[in-house]
Amino acid sequence: MKDNLQPATVPAASGFSMPAEWEKHEATWLAWPHSSTDWPTKLDAIRWVYGEVARKICPGEMIRLVVDNRTEVKLANRYLGMAGVDLAKVQFVFHPTNRSWVRDTGPIFVRTSAKRKTETAIVHFHFNGWAKYNDWQKDRRVPDAAAKYLGKRLFHARAKGKEFIVEGGGVEVNGKGTLLTTEECYLDEKVQVRNPGLGKEEFEQTLRNYLGVTNVLWLAGGPAGDDTHGHIDDVCRFVNANTLVLIQEADRKDPNYRPLAENWERVQDFKLEDGAKPEVVALPMPKPLYFDNYRLPATYANFYIANEAVIVPTFNDPNDRVALGILGDLFKDRPVVGVHSVDLVLGFGTLHCLTQQQPA
Repeated sequence: MKDNLQPATVPAASGFSMPAEWEKHEATWLAWPHSSTDWPTKLDAIRWVYGEVARKICPGEMIRLVVDNRTEVKLANRYLGMAGVDLAKVQFVFHPTNRSWVRDTGPIFVRTSAKRKTETAIVHFHFNGWAKYNDWQKDRRVPDAAAKYLGKRLFHARAKGKEFIVEGGGVEVNGKGTLLTTEECYLDEKVQVRNPGLGKEEFEQTLRNYLGVTNVLWLAGGPAGDDTHGHIDDVCRFVNANTLVLIQEADRKDPNYRPLAENWERVQDFKLEDGAKPEVVALPMPKPLYFDNYRLPATYANFYIANEAVIVPTFNDPNDRVALGILGDLFKDRPVVGVHSVDLVLGFGTLHCLTQQQPA
């Protein structure tokens, strides 16, 4: 396989870049939940959560649902149908998976327009179980299956002659050239190391090559309990090209207070691709949630922007309505709705982690 510096294999050299999440989608990708170890004693409840997620998304776009086999198709049709999902808007993609976090394992799309024709392609970022788990081999092949199903070009990300590893939840773009990520996730040299020996400048250049960005901004890290070791989609999100929401912990005694305060210190120096300072809006944190004495990564930043709605995780917490109100004021073009996620977060992720947009 050629190295990533060869123009034929670099999306940016052909004018491709990653669109913002609020831009028009053709579809949202999901993967049907089947791993009981991700949601101990709660797998059936999670199927109902998927029904609610799909019900909110399908009025505005197709849903492409990755399933292991036809038994899962029957199960999914039953739960989705009972939830009120328009099953005509659901397409099944057959491919075995280890888990259901398609944000990290699924196809990451880039887009270009040339000669008045728009083309989308897929970048393969070689998922490896967040450099933590051993059972990821089926998940790694999901981008290949998606490219074959859609008939899309597939770019294999590489850096310094090796496979380059990034998860979709680890990067956030505004569609104009700026990308957000965290040092905890991708620059830590001891814990969950995705790309050993790759420095900050090389990491940034590889993101430029494969996602078409020009400006990479680094926050420090994520909240306590984050199984991914610092994914940006638990911390900070673009809501438009020049506005960020950033989580903030008000309780000085909470373990999250100091790490999240460091992110707030850093964001004061951020400059967008055009040199302007972004507007930064605070999102609160819910009270801590635990399972078996382990803290869970409950955060309102893990929302998903679909064509017809913004779906936001809620946790039976007084700050649920505060977070929904803040996001409702920021998204004027589509309704902001909550989806109960207390069961979902047992798997160490919520709504953004479950979804992956396919741009129109």
